[in-house]
Amino acid sequence: MNRNKITIAVQATTAAMVLGLASQASAIELNPGSIDAELYGYARMNAVYDIDEDIGISTQAGSFDKVNTGAAEDNEVTGHFDADAVQSRLGVKVTTEQGVKVVVEGDFRGNGGGDLRLRHAYGEYMGVLLGQTWSNFNSFVGNTSVLDFDALAGNAGLQGRVTQARYTTGPLSVSLEDNVTSVLNEPADSEKNSLPTLTARFENSSGPLSLSAAALMHQVEYDTGTQDDQAIGYAVFGAAKFAVTDTVSIQGAVTYSDGANSYLYRSGDNFGAADAYVKGNGDLDTITGYGGTIGVGVDVGPGSINAGYGWVTNDWDDAEDDGVDVADEHETNSNAMLNYMWSPVKNVTMGVEYAYFMVDKQNGDDGDASRIMFAGQYNF
Repeated sequence: MNRNKITIAVQATTAAMVLGLASQASAIELNPGSIDAELYGYARMNAVYDIDEDIGISTQAGSFDKVNTGAAEDNEVTGHFDADAVQSRLGVKVTTEQGVKVVVEGDFRGNGGGDLRLRHAYGEYMGVLLGQTWSNFNSFVGNTSVLDFDALAGNAGLQGRVTQARYTTGPLSVSLEDNVTSVLNEPADSEKNSLPTLTARFENSSGPLSLSAAALMHQVEYDTGTQDDQAIGYAVFGAAKFAVTDTVSIQGAVTYSDGANSYLYRSGDNFGAADAYVKGNGDLDTITGYGGTIGVGVDVGPGSINAGYGWVTNDWDDAEDDGVDVADEHETNSNAMLNYMWSPVKNVTMGVEYAYFMVDKQNGDDGDASRIMFAGQYNF
């Protein structure tokens, strides 16, 4: 979705501020030169009608965690309407004449909706980025355009923002990032992260084809002071988009994880699943998972029709064999979305979407839910 740029050119001459203290005086000089500042964002309403059961959370995104399974499906209360505007966003990007870029951006999804939430806050110069932004183990190349803010299960990588130090040269980028981990059955007060996550990504395009591939490695561990263990987890993904014609595209992604399911998008109750589990003898074992998406986009009239399917699967069998209670864990999450998005006027986008969510748990219970969403977004 396009946004207009409000460019503010600030030409400042040297300014002196004199502060008197007894007989001393000091001066602070301000000479920023030329600064380009861009204010951007949008106001957005999301409205949803849950046909089978209420599975909406903030931004009215569908939550796998709220899909009833097993006997609970017999007690469903059907027909729920809700709406909010917490996806609305505001950001500032500043670029100095020396080429330094600074971005600060937030939305109102914090604390379940309504509170300001920091999305991006970083600086970048000569390919070096420091701050919080999208994980380097992430790509939008293979994503299908959907209205649901949390989108398809199995999209490539974390699909979230973390604090990091990243270096980019051409199509290659590497980063050290704040570690995202989750350990199942770990003792109380034993969480520990002693090393950052290491990632590498290659992303490029040629003609109608766009490609992205990435890998990460991180340390998963726990430590009670008297008992501890650690393991190395890793994950890889590949994503691609191919423009079949000027109006038709196909896209998708595949991801595999061993000990890094926190980065396997929407693999857990709603987002990342556990990376590992603690056995009865105190040893830490990693959990594997995989997933992917496939989608198509077709330009029709003033907008486009988009259809996508995504799924993720975790292997809990070893944990179950080792006596860990995983009966209620999500073995497979999948969802499908079909929408039409159009722009009635510049800077305004509307859309309507049908979505289907399905959950299969390790104990054999399953459940599904359907919903219809409408969204209206006004960009600036």
